Amino acid sequence: MNIESIVRTRYTSKAYDPMRPLSAEQRQQLLDLLRFSPSSVNSQPWHFFIIESADAKARVKPAFGDLNGGKVQNAALTVIFATRTHIDEAHLNTLLTQEQQDGRFINDEVKASQDKGRRYFVNLNSGSERQQQEWMARQAYISLGFLLLGAATLGLNATPVEGFDPQLLDEILELKQQGYRSVVAATVGYSSEQDFNAGLPKSRLPQDSVITLL
Repeated sequence: MNIESIVRTRYTSKAYDPMRPLSAEQRQQLLDLLRFSPSSVNSQPWHFFIIESADAKARVKPAFGDLNGGKVQNAALTVIFATRTHIDEAHLNTLLTQEQQDGRFINDEVKASQDKGRRYFVNLNSGSERQQQEWMARQAYISLGFLLLGAATLGLNATPVEGFDPQLLDEILELKQQGYRSVVAATVGYSSEQDFNAGLPKSRLPQDSVITLL
């Protein structure tokens, strides 16, 4: 895998081929990309809703409107990146229990230190409900970046999607009742012949205008 080639050639797909599904292996690899993406202090404040059945696509399409509804309809799948409405005690305890099961603590002192450190940063970013939601949203965007690059390594096309009605989408998927709120989305699949962006050269500002070496 040549990472330089991938970052220079991947692009945001504007149209998808509805006749090209993902293989079972590709689908699982995408799910792994989401689940194993990093988050601040391993807070994992998210849930990923995978829209892939015809029924699910039809349900959520109204929230994406004319601009992005076609992408959702034709892409192999759409990922809805949702974050928790708030980080509560139960979630913090669940994280700690999982880390212990996965063997991350050599003793109780290390476990207590991890719990204390995570709570410190969660509290640091929880001065208000809005502040905590914005902090959780940034974690979701880290996961989005993982998905976009990872999809390209699998030979797939992907599109980050902010153009949707989050309130309507939350109502359709009943996210509030589940303790989540939608933040961003991404479509993944194979581009079609109608994808005008596929043939355009990539355009980025020069290195010296966006990177400062100190």
